[in-house]
Parts: sequence; C-alpha cells; structure tokens
Amino acid sequence: MAAQNVSFINLVFIGIIALFPVVNPIGSAFIINPYFTGLDVVEKRQAVRKIVVYAFLICTVTLFAGHWILFLFGLSVPVIQVGGGIMICKMGWGFLADERKSTDLSGAGESKNPLTGYNHIAGKLFFPITFPVTIGAGTISVLFTLSAHSESVNHSQYYLNMLAIFLSIIVVCVLIYIFYLNTKSVIHILGANGENIVYRISAFLIFCVGLQIAITGVKTLFGI
Repeated sequence: MAAQNVSFINLVFIGIIALFPVVNPIGSAFIINPYFTGLDVVEKRQAVRKIVVYAFLICTVTLFAGHWILFLFGLSVPVIQVGGGIMICKMGWGFLADERKSTDLSGAGESKNPLTGYNHIAGKLFFPITFPVTIGAGTISVLFTLSAHSESVNHSQYYLNMLAIFLSIIVVCVLIYIFYLNTKSVIHILGANGENIVYRISAFLIFCVGLQIAITGVKTLFGI
C-alpha cells in the first residue's frame, strides 16, 4: 500500500511536470493580458474563472474521451498539432503586425471609443484565449501520452493513474488562475515601455511555439 501511495504521488508530480511547460501559464498570462484591458477587478476575476473552467473541461474531456473523439472524426494527434500550430502562428503574427498600442486589442482599431468591459472579451474567452493559447495541441498530446501509458496497466492501477493525472490537471488549472489573475501587477511594475516590450516578445514567442508545434506535427505525419 505504501509503495502504491508513493507511485500515485510520483504520477501526480510527473503529470504536473509534463503539463506545466506545454500549458506555460506564466508565458500565456503575458500573451492574454492585453485582452483584459478595460476590465475592473471583478470582471477580470470573472473572465479568468471562466477561462480556467474551459481549460479544465478541455483537459478532462481529452483525458477521458479524447481518443474516442479523434476516432469519431477520423483525426490523429499530428493533425491536431498542425492545425493548432497554424492557429497559434496566425495569432502571434497578428499581434506582431499590430501597430496599435498593446492595450488596444478590442478590435476597435483607432476608434476614439474602443470597447471596454467584460462584453468585449466574453466571446473570446474560449477561442482564442483558452484554446489554443492556454490549452493547445501540445497539452492535448501530453494528456494523450499520459492516458495511453495508464491503459497498459491493470484496471485498479488504471483508475489510480487516471486519478493522479486528473489531480495534475486541477493543480495546473489553479496555477493558470493565479498567474492570469495577477499578471497585471507584474506589468505595472515594468511600466508602459516594459509592458510593450513584454507584449512584443511574448507575441514573437507564441508565434515560435505555434511554428514548433506545427513542424512537430508535420514531421510525425511524414515520418521525418
């Protein structure tokens, strides 16, 4: 029993370590922060809470039913990687090519009265903020890998392993909530120029992440 408990705890940590780099709540927090422009504390908390719920649901469905969903639509993980990578690249390129201030991503351009408040972000909370920026093809691939490893053991160990991965998802979602909610405080310390620098660097990095995911998918598809 003691060995089983140790194995369970180890798998929880393995799940967290595997998910954290691909979810990257710290880097993603800087990317999505411009979307929170115009939100007060209550509205931002509401938005972040919904993002975390969406992220949790995507990860949970992927963990327990992802393989069947892909089978139903005749898709493969590499295809998901290519598609998700292209979407992330498009978003990163859009941010890099945007000549407006980083605080104006409401879609209003040079309008004197840009949209502010929760309503301007409500339709973007699932796409693109939650998927593919927060939870993308890389996260889905990791969850597929972890769940596939669990399928190779007996039934009792399988359920224990899946529970450990599920707990890892909860921990990562808590980290997403913490970082997304508090990024603005860090950016305020950096100042206006610091915010713009972080925004541009983050946009470039997310373009590179998307490119890397897409290339990985292409290599897998063609056996390179």
